[in-house]
Amino acid sequence: MSTERGEGQAELAIQPLTPAVVSYTYRNEFKTDVPGTLDKIKALGIRDIEFSNLFGQTAENLRAMLNERGLTCSSFGVSYDDLRNKTDVVAANAKALGAKYVRVAWLPNRQPFTRELALQTAAEFNAIGKELRLKHGLTFCYHNHGYEFVQDGDGTLFDLLVQKTEPADVSYELDILWAFFPGADVAALLTKHGDRFKLMHVKDLKKGVQGDLSGKTAPDNDVALGSGQLDLPAIIRAAQKAGVVHYYIEDESSRTAEQVPQSLEYLRSLTKP
Repeated sequence: MSTERGEGQAELAIQPLTPAVVSYTYRNEFKTDVPGTLDKIKALGIRDIEFSNLFGQTAENLRAMLNERGLTCSSFGVSYDDLRNKTDVVAANAKALGAKYVRVAWLPNRQPFTRELALQTAAEFNAIGKELRLKHGLTFCYHNHGYEFVQDGDGTLFDLLVQKTEPADVSYELDILWAFFPGADVAALLTKHGDRFKLMHVKDLKKGVQGDLSGKTAPDNDVALGSGQLDLPAIIRAAQKAGVVHYYIEDESSRTAEQVPQSLEYLRSLTKP
């Protein structure tokens, strides 16, 4: 997949984005200086963060620091074990942060992913999502990580997971790199499953890197948006049509100081005349 725009794409307008960021992008900075890192994020013009770690703070203290800076937390990422075994604690922290979504990004000990595991996982997701919705007023989102794209009939096990989960109780956060990496057509995936996708991790994969079903690649294979392999204009058009609500920049590399500003500028460039 290429980042080059095909003929006619310029005629299809991309609406301006309000990009957010995943806390993991600044994980090293947050470990040593939470307030200073929040200031750095705000200085970039970013106003929303998806937290997947409290970085030694209570959810209440972190929320206070966000409020002081006019920042928000829309999504809270947790481990699958914590979500299953500490559901009330997870929900309380999410609500204290102000998050509306609770996200899981990895299923421990379920790789390689099989049809049996996909069906088991779907049943668990339905139960957890229903509890979060009815008891806590929160929306559960599962974040794909690449290993779910095993071929299954005319589709994949990711398709099966979406089909076997209840739309009212289970939504999805599309990590576009971890859909592209195992070979999915990301724009087509967004079109196929439409409004099941509420959240998105926006990232790009270094040119020349070959993907697989492992769900793993070197952190420095994350490159600035628009400089890698993904067809970001097509993906963002499809995401906007599908109704994705939040777009989080995630950059796992060691070059975030240079790359995040470049990614922000690239996203702005997509909506320039």
